[in-house]
Amino acid sequence: MLKLFTRISVPVLLLTIAGAAQGAQLSGDARAAIPHEVQQLVVIDYRAMQNSNTAMELRDRVMPPDLKQFDDALRKSGLNDNHDVDDLAFALFRTGTSSDELQTVGIAQGQFDVQGIMANFKKQKVQPKLVRTNRVYPLAHTGMVLCFVDPSTFVFGSIEAVRAALDVRDGYAPGMLTNTPIMEAMQSVDSAPLWSVLDKTGTQTMMKQVLGEAGSVADYESVRKRLESSWYGMDFQHGVKFNLTIATGDSFAAATISSLLSAAVIYKKMSGDESEKAALAATDISSNSGQLSVHFATSDSDFNSLLKSSLFQSMVH
Repeated sequence: MLKLFTRISVPVLLLTIAGAAQGAQLSGDARAAIPHEVQQLVVIDYRAMQNSNTAMELRDRVMPPDLKQFDDALRKSGLNDNHDVDDLAFALFRTGTSSDELQTVGIAQGQFDVQGIMANFKKQKVQPKLVRTNRVYPLAHTGMVLCFVDPSTFVFGSIEAVRAALDVRDGYAPGMLTNTPIMEAMQSVDSAPLWSVLDKTGTQTMMKQVLGEAGSVADYESVRKRLESSWYGMDFQHGVKFNLTIATGDSFAAATISSLLSAAVIYKKMSGDESEKAALAATDISSNSGQLSVHFATSDSDFNSLLKSSLFQSMVH
C-alpha cells in the first residue's frame, strides 16, 4: 500500500481515487486513530466516485495491486465496498526516529453490519488477535489486518500500522489532533470530495518530484526548507477541478517556487503531445502572501485523453 504514497507527485496523489459531489469528512474517532507524525493524509468520498465515469477510470488505472487485494478481501469478509464504505482515508506516517521509516494506515467510514461481518469471520474460522481489548482480524492473502474502532469506523493495513493507530486511539501515543499545522491545513480543504494535506517533509518531497530536473537547481535548494505544508482538493462535478496550495511562510520563497514550477510547465508544453499540452494549458500557477497556488480545470473528455498519454503513464509507473 505504500505505493499509494511513495511516488509523490501532484497528479499521482490527486488521481488515487476521486469523488464527485459531497465532501469527505473524517469523524472524531477516525481522526483520533491517526498518528501525530503524519506526513500525508488523503481522504476520499468513496461512495460519490461511483457517480463519475472519469473517477472510476482513474481508480482502475492507478489503484495499486495490494489495494485491489484489500477490496477483494473486504467483499469476502461480508463487506460490500460499493455500498457500505462511505469514505476512505490513508495516512502515511513516520515511525521511530528516522523520517525514512514510514507506515500507511487506512481508515474506512460507513454503515457496517458489524455483527454480520463478525459472524462471517467466524464462519471462515478467522481468529482475531488482541491488541489490549481491540480485536484485530487478518484479511486472507493480503498481509493486512482490520479492526473496528467503532460500529461505523475501522482501521486497516499492516499489523504494525494498525497497532500504531490503536496506540493513538487508546491514548498510548500522541495523535494527529495535536499536530497543529496538519489540523490547520485540513480546515481549508476537508469539504472537498477528495482532499489531502502534507506536512513539511511531504511537501518538500512532492515538489522535488514535480519539478524534476528543475528541482536540482540552486534556486530550489535556497527555498526548499521554507516549504511548510500543503493541501489540495479535487472534484469531478462538471469536469475535473483541482486546487493546490503550498504554504512557504514568506513571499520570496512562494514566488521562487512559482517561477520554477512555471518553467517546468513550459518545458512540458514544448515536449508533450497534444493532450498533455491541452492539460498544461488549463493549469494556472500564482503566488501571494507566502502561498503558492495551482489551479487546474478541464473537461472530462480532455482529462480522459490525458489518462492515455505518455506523461500520465510515466508518472504512475
